[in-house]
Amino acid sequence: MGSRDKLMEDIEGIPLVRQRAITCIASLADRVRAVLPPDKPYRAEALEGLDIDIIYNEGAEHGISHSLRCGLVGIDAEAVLIVLADLPDITTADLDKIIKAAKAHPLATILRGADGNGKAGHPVLIRNALFEDLKQLEGDTGAQPVLRQHKSDTVLVPIGTAALRDLDTPEDWEDWRAEQET
Repeated sequence: MGSRDKLMEDIEGIPLVRQRAITCIASLADRVRAVLPPDKPYRAEALEGLDIDIIYNEGAEHGISHSLRCGLVGIDAEAVLIVLADLPDITTADLDKIIKAAKAHPLATILRGADGNGKAGHPVLIRNALFEDLKQLEGDTGAQPVLRQHKSDTVLVPIGTAALRDLDTPEDWEDWRAEQET
């Protein structure tokens, strides 16, 4: 994105990071927590006034796995629903679909959003039985090693193209905005 912060891109008049938080707050999730790097205070400012817990990742340079570990600190829950902020098409209904699927599949340790062809994506619900595995992750792999290891315990929940659509480049944003206008 060059000098642009993709999480501050404008979505219907508000920054993407706030729009994603509002989507999560409106879902069936019990609590919403955002993990932010301390060197980008404008992201936290964009979340002001929302009922959300902000956790600062003092080791953001260590990759997304470190962000996951920070986000799990102090969590006492049956599961966490991981929602990446750069997937703008995921709706509250999509999040609720994953949460409801978790209730319908109590033995699955992971539930993942998937596109219409069954390709796994986001959001990802991970039950607390795997929290210790997540806390051992390092680098910029995110939860991928844990997701691969527990593929047989995973239920894919079809939510459509939103499960895979992340916007990482200015071209991605231009294409996405052009689609929104049609």
